Amino acid sequence: MTIIKAALIQQSCSDDKMTNLARTGDMIRQAAAGGALLVVLQELHASQYFCQTEDPALFDLAEPIPGATSRCMAALAEELGVVIVSSIFERRAPGLYHNTSVVFEKDGSIVGCYRKMHIPDDPGFFEKFYFTPGDLGFNPISTSLGKLGVLICWDQWYPEAARLMTLAGADLLIYPTAIGWTPSDSEAEKQRQLDAWITVQRSHAVANGLPVLVCNRVGLEQPSHDKESGIQFWGSSFAAGPQGEMLAIATGDREDILQVEIDLSRNEQVRRNWPFLRDRRIDAYGDLLKRFRD
Repeated sequence: MTIIKAALIQQSCSDDKMTNLARTGDMIRQAAAGGALLVVLQELHASQYFCQTEDPALFDLAEPIPGATSRCMAALAEELGVVIVSSIFERRAPGLYHNTSVVFEKDGSIVGCYRKMHIPDDPGFFEKFYFTPGDLGFNPISTSLGKLGVLICWDQWYPEAARLMTLAGADLLIYPTAIGWTPSDSEAEKQRQLDAWITVQRSHAVANGLPVLVCNRVGLEQPSHDKESGIQFWGSSFAAGPQGEMLAIATGDREDILQVEIDLSRNEQVRRNWPFLRDRRIDAYGDLLKRFRD
């Protein structure tokens, strides 16, 4: 399929999983009614972003795959005939948890998973406490719509991740995301962060000659014990084409269903004129495997 109509579901979340899943289901149905064949959900869409604090009790939010959330997504994919890219707090084994994207084919089957490889540990984003780094590598997930290069949030800052997905044959790059500002950020700092976030992902599109789909959550989320802190998720989900051109961008302050058409035939056209993969000096890149060149 050359042209894909995709939808990015930008959602605000409560602390009630069933309420969140019901709202997600409603928005997926609206997207499908609008003609979407590919639906991308934000990072950890079944809950609020719990990684703002380190609390062992929050591991109770994790679930196996398949589990409640994946069964819900599978049923929606089959009912609506759409491919869904979801995001689940995976309980793999006692004491072993991952931040995992699960891709559902239009018949409801699970066609692949990606476990987040780069795990942050910043103020308000204490993910190393919860998530074991992924062990599935950078491998696109084959679907009826093409090969999806699914990555997750913090992975978006690493050109190596986008490149490896590209070298494995991805047709497009997809980033479920949860990112926002803290109350202490100045207006100037907020703008710098947002600009950097958009710019780095558009650069992955340019450097690899692939479309990029980015789905972020939206709204203010605060830990229950500390109403003076929190994260204001900045929304702004967007789609860029293989030259980094902005195809669509969502609002920054409210829920949105961002519909966009992706023409995969442009990948070939763009790469013929900008043959970056041809001109890579793979014989000279060995030092990339070092932590730092001292």
